[in-house]
Amino acid sequence: MFLNLFKQDLPEQPITINLKVNEKRIVDWLFSKDRLEQITGDKYYKGIHDILFRKRTAIGNDGKLIEVDNLPNNKIVDNQYKKIVDQKTNYLVSQSVTFLTELDVNEKLQNEIDKYFNYDFDILMKAICVDSLNCGIGWIYPYYDGDGNFKLKRFPPYEILPIWVDEEKTKLELAIRFYDVKTYINGEFKICHKVEIYKQDGIEYYNFINNQLIQDTTKESGAYFKINNKNYNWGKIPLTAFKYNYHMIPLIRDLKTLQDVLNTALSDWQNNMQEDSRNSILILKNYDGENLGEFRQNLATYGAVKIREDGDVKLLKVEINTGQYKEFIEFIKKEMISIAKAYDAIDLRSGNEPNELQIKSVLNDIDMDANSMDIEFKHSLKRILWFFKADLANRNIGKFFNDDTEIIFNKDQITNESQVINDIKNSVGIVSHKTLLKNHPYVYDVEQEEKQIQEEHLANNNIQVDDNIKKGVNEANNE
Repeated sequence: MFLNLFKQDLPEQPITINLKVNEKRIVDWLFSKDRLEQITGDKYYKGIHDILFRKRTAIGNDGKLIEVDNLPNNKIVDNQYKKIVDQKTNYLVSQSVTFLTELDVNEKLQNEIDKYFNYDFDILMKAICVDSLNCGIGWIYPYYDGDGNFKLKRFPPYEILPIWVDEEKTKLELAIRFYDVKTYINGEFKICHKVEIYKQDGIEYYNFINNQLIQDTTKESGAYFKINNKNYNWGKIPLTAFKYNYHMIPLIRDLKTLQDVLNTALSDWQNNMQEDSRNSILILKNYDGENLGEFRQNLATYGAVKIREDGDVKLLKVEINTGQYKEFIEFIKKEMISIAKAYDAIDLRSGNEPNELQIKSVLNDIDMDANSMDIEFKHSLKRILWFFKADLANRNIGKFFNDDTEIIFNKDQITNESQVINDIKNSVGIVSHKTLLKNHPYVYDVEQEEKQIQEEHLANNNIQVDDNIKKGVNEANNE
């Protein structure tokens, strides 16, 4: 049963929008630098790189470049970009986000949070983190499904055009979602452009045809959700932004050039290996043939060429420096790691077992960047929690808006477990037993571990009592 707290019958005078203004906004945004950069970040993460569309060219007779299709054209993708994005994502959200309420006050809220923010939410957070890195921003949309269940949905960043109220870009005036739907029309599939405009008092649905917004009559514009034929609104636009950084600059902006250089170097190396005649320049004198094409064909087919008596063939060898090539590839990879504020696992594996100071030094950059994302994401999750608490109020479970829930990102930090365990041993009697358990690398649930220790302690005491009883009986029998 829903409360009237967020129930809003649609007003007689709903918030109106200027269609012409928003048509112009959409047209300008569709091919804007920012949106194309977001699409590029998503494509590069998926392995769709510029090298895959490269063509081999040469200078033609007229001095202009022409495509050459009889040369090796390898298109190698060494997706270091995806590796870095996954590394930064796993560092921040590979472990579940912790939501902590004041248990003595809101144990009911804690139970509801624990039930809802489960493994499905963990998967959603990983996707949002990837979006944030690829596109500079990610989006979560809270809604009710057809059965009235509260849900959270991800929108691809390149589908959302935010219209901000303030320069700091913290509050939305409008949000426009543009996406494509494949529709079966007159015996064939066609792509239809759909537009959804999110306002404070509801949502409107349109088709985008010839750069114009046409009302979508197949959907009912109005409130954000309807329960028992009653209209409800949140009182705010239900889209939450998860920013990678304050300026929403995507990681691809810094890494695309280096990733392209890496792909090109690897592809060109393979081309040279397959095209070893290019590594050797043949100097011909009085060649007994009509053209160089015939010469190349005879050389490839027979391993020999025919020349006149006064002719000659000399070889000018072009050496390829394998060492320099390897150094260049490693240089590019290390540059990408440095610029992205990631880390090279080789630095942790080489040499002796690293101590905590060495580990912290290697992870310093990624840890600082994760801390920055931590701040941005916590602010966004506070907003998500507001919608979740609104749902609890709607369902008469309780009103928890005054609860200040603590949000903790359990970063996947690398540690020297042996050193940590020794430090814990040395802290016995100095630090509380619970704190030591919380920091032990083998303990995942402190309360469960304490319970297990108590049970084992009780069992050991019972064994000791039984041994003492048996010992007493034996002594009595001997007497």
